[in-house]
Amino acid sequence: MIPRKCAGPIHVPLSRRLVLQAGAAVTGLLNTPSAGAAGLSAHGRDHMNPVTHDIMQHDVDIRLTINGTSHHLAVDTRTTLLDLLREHLHLTGTKKGCDHGQCGACTVLLDGKRVLSCLSLAASHDDAQVITIEGLCKEGHLHPMQRAFVEHDGFQCGYCTPGQICSAIGMLREWKAGFPSMVTMERREHPPHLDPADLRERMAGNLCRCSAYPNIHAAIIDVARHST
Repeated sequence: MIPRKCAGPIHVPLSRRLVLQAGAAVTGLLNTPSAGAAGLSAHGRDHMNPVTHDIMQHDVDIRLTINGTSHHLAVDTRTTLLDLLREHLHLTGTKKGCDHGQCGACTVLLDGKRVLSCLSLAASHDDAQVITIEGLCKEGHLHPMQRAFVEHDGFQCGYCTPGQICSAIGMLREWKAGFPSMVTMERREHPPHLDPADLRERMAGNLCRCSAYPNIHAAIIDVARHST
């Protein structure tokens, strides 16, 4: 059979009725469940293959000591430490900024070291000690870094402040331990002198969209001066 030669594109006049009918048809197709999904909808989760169900759960048991309180938790292996703190334990002082490890707003202290909680899987830190901004205040007394931020007006909107404070505390521990930075790698003193250039490099991972950096730096230098 010889195919009929196409005479060219067929022009169908559009109308509001035709557009609505076509949209309804497409929506109906997209919302039609597949056989597997329909079976799940009709029979519920109890009729799922138990092996498949276990794989979908991804849960593991972990223990974390957070701000001095021990927690025994069952968490999905894909849960970040940030989401565990905010969504499971309702410790919302730790902020979710970029969620890509670029802004530092989610910084917490993990076993005494500063980490980006948005890039840290909770399941990877079983038996760890975590300190968030809520755990820095002791018996109603602010941590020296918190007090310095208040005295030097080291915040404006305050969104980055919890991460800035936790990072600054961890950074000063690194500095006292003699950890070098790209600025001080050639210096021999211990601890290396914390000048403005060195401080900027060490705190480069914490961004402040309000640009309160001069006051943040003044607060950190004040604490460093009184802790040596």
